Amino acid sequence: MPEPIPAPAEITGLYRYPVKGLTPEPLTSTVLKPGQTLLADRRYAIENGPSGFDPAAPAWLAKPHFLMLMRDEWLAGLRTHFDDATNVLTIRQNGKVAAQGDLETAQGRAAIETFFATAYAGEIKGPPKVLTSPGHSFSDVARKVVSIINLASVRAIENMVGGPVHPLRFRANLYVEGWPAWSEFDLVDRTLAIGDVRLKVVKRIVRCAAVNVDPDTAERDLAIPQALQRRLGHGDCGIYAEVIAGGTIAVGDTIAAEQVELL
Repeated sequence: MPEPIPAPAEITGLYRYPVKGLTPEPLTSTVLKPGQTLLADRRYAIENGPSGFDPAAPAWLAKPHFLMLMRDEWLAGLRTHFDDATNVLTIRQNGKVAAQGDLETAQGRAAIETFFATAYAGEIKGPPKVLTSPGHSFSDVARKVVSIINLASVRAIENMVGGPVHPLRFRANLYVEGWPAWSEFDLVDRTLAIGDVRLKVVKRIVRCAAVNVDPDTAERDLAIPQALQRRLGHGDCGIYAEVIAGGTIAVGDTIAAEQVELL
């Protein structure tokens, strides 16, 4: 018998991450296309020393090749914004603009690279380089997915660690309210409906040390994967889904698992 499915829930947050490891950007709505990520999600990454990435023949690479929160918690202390119309990334440090550049031009990328090479010379492994390739996503997984976090599961983790847990530690695209804690795991291989949009849940998300970093303070102050392993016997929180039917989704939309048709 299939697992019971949770009742419909509500999307309470939508976020994208234009540059891997840098600031989440909230959205009120977004267009999803079949087989694609959210617009500009992980469109860029900052290489941390030579990785062998070829923009002409882009292939998935594991996150240790890039600046990322699992190792580089100081990234959370920066505040960044990417402008879709101009492709300009603005980096603020201590409230002031520290660097700015058009990530689609060599000059603009160089401005961003120089900032990291100068400000964090002692923190990085090798020359920083802004990477991008049309249509490529620098996701933690090779397939193009949308990540979903159940906020009830985050509250369950708060009980485990004995304190508040900022949901943005999990760097998800969709935050959902209304499902029982951990019921999202029962949705693997199921289809989720958001209006006319359909998402196929493909796998659970295994958490790494990135979630131990507070997105407000940039401090590595918790041990969430260890707490999950100790209490639940796994380090999972959240699910990945692939877009199989496109359309527009928005904060406040209902998200519901479709019933399995019995033959």
